[in-house]
Amino acid sequence: MHMALPNPSLSPAEYLRRERAGEAKHEYDAGEIWAMVGASLNHNLIAGSLFAALYGQLRGKPCHIFPSDMRLKTPSGLYAYPDISVVCGEAQFEDSHQDTLLNPVVLVEVLSPPTERYDRGRKFQHYRTLPTLRDVLLVAQDSPRVEQYSWQAGRWTLMDVGGNDGVVQMDSIGCVLPLTAIYEQVNFDDAR
Repeated sequence: MHMALPNPSLSPAEYLRRERAGEAKHEYDAGEIWAMVGASLNHNLIAGSLFAALYGQLRGKPCHIFPSDMRLKTPSGLYAYPDISVVCGEAQFEDSHQDTLLNPVVLVEVLSPPTERYDRGRKFQHYRTLPTLRDVLLVAQDSPRVEQYSWQAGRWTLMDVGGNDGVVQMDSIGCVLPLTAIYEQVNFDDAR
């Protein structure tokens, strides 16, 4: 989740210097920063289940899965912390710190009411500038529903997967995610 900070415009270099020296995480876009604030119980349960399901299926493959502590940089200049990032092949980083990823194949965002509009809009526009990106999952936390955006034949296509029998198929990394696994232990009454 985000909370806007009333800071003057920062350069990317100054943002990274502050980010690496501090304890809190912030996202950066065009000189503005947003503090990342705590996530809900359902958000954490969903992100954890997704990470576990992907990790289990990616074992033994030349892919790496990163949780929300791995910063990402897009060619358009956004620095963000997706809930999950997947890289296949060698991970590429902005510099020798190896803390800012450049080449994800899959990005996952668990949607929250305060950030959903941003995640679907401007942030997704930035994500689409990543030449390696093949799948973006926008995961609801108030009902079993995943919007899967896949890069196919030179364009982004949407597969809206919902309900208890829904399954997300990611050919880009050879993974299948049943919604029952993603939403295991989630109480949708807690999302209200």
